[in-house]
Amino acid sequence: MSPIPAPAKILVTGASGFIVRSASKGEYVKRLFEEGGIEKNRFSYVIVEDIEKEGAFDHAVVGVDAVEHTASPVTLVHSGDPDEIIQPALKGTLGILASVQKYAPGVKRVIITSSYAAVVTPKTPAPGQEIAIIDESDWNTLSEIEVKEKGKAAGGVHIYRASKVLAERAAWDFVESNKDSIGFDLVTICPPMVYGPMIHEAPLTGTSAEILRNGLNSHAEEDLLKPVNVSGYWVDVRDVAAVHVLALANPDAGGQRFITATGPHSWQDFLDSIHAAQKDPTDLFKGYPGKGRNPKVPAKVLATKAETTFNFKFRGVDDTIPAMFQMIQAKGF
Repeated sequence: MSPIPAPAKILVTGASGFIVRSASKGEYVKRLFEEGGIEKNRFSYVIVEDIEKEGAFDHAVVGVDAVEHTASPVTLVHSGDPDEIIQPALKGTLGILASVQKYAPGVKRVIITSSYAAVVTPKTPAPGQEIAIIDESDWNTLSEIEVKEKGKAAGGVHIYRASKVLAERAAWDFVESNKDSIGFDLVTICPPMVYGPMIHEAPLTGTSAEILRNGLNSHAEEDLLKPVNVSGYWVDVRDVAAVHVLALANPDAGGQRFITATGPHSWQDFLDSIHAAQKDPTDLFKGYPGKGRNPKVPAKVLATKAETTFNFKFRGVDDTIPAMFQMIQAKGF
């Protein structure tokens, strides 16, 4: 399908860092654009109080050329009821696709922020491989089964992962089932843990900032030499944003999934990058410099599809982690 040429009107859901449920959050994002030198008439917002509600996005999609759907719950802390996380992700995704189908005939592309959680799956190396390889052809089939069989007992990680894989599969199924009556194609972006500078007003508790702070505060060598998460892969928030924008303009992106990732890295790698960037980063523990390289991970995650399609290079640890650490310090977190 044809790319979206500039200038264009793009609907971005979740533009405040969380769902835009209040005028105060919308005004905050508006001020950020103005402070960045963006003309006032180039940004506006609408309030969607409940993305689970039928027709929640009907008024928001009118007159837009493309949609970037980023709004979805991102938390491992909840009451234990899987539907508390799964239903907003599922209904929000299907809801915005239905709204586009009904009220936005000019939309040519919908880009959905999925997650590496929808990709990751237990995998054994193929013959001749030393380590299993994960790419966009892989789907998480385990988490949905865990949630179906165990319910609340499946745990927060599997419940969150199930929400992402169910929502993404539902999106692809919607497009396939309605291909004769819609004028848009679909792109999904699948990032792992996202780090980097944060600009939204939301509390840092329960975010990647808290995960980073807690990981860096460990003094145990065993912990610091471990991967920064189960996969060891992560991505800079600015790179995730860039790929979302590039996917609008690239005709080859239509109908594709893209993993956005770099790594693998250990917590010690993160510490080393901070100390290399700052002569005196307060009293942050130095750990065991240089010992965290090449942490053992369950699989190699490939992001070469995104790199090739968009002629893009993902930021490394030295560009991301020191900047995020400075932000955490500045916020007194």
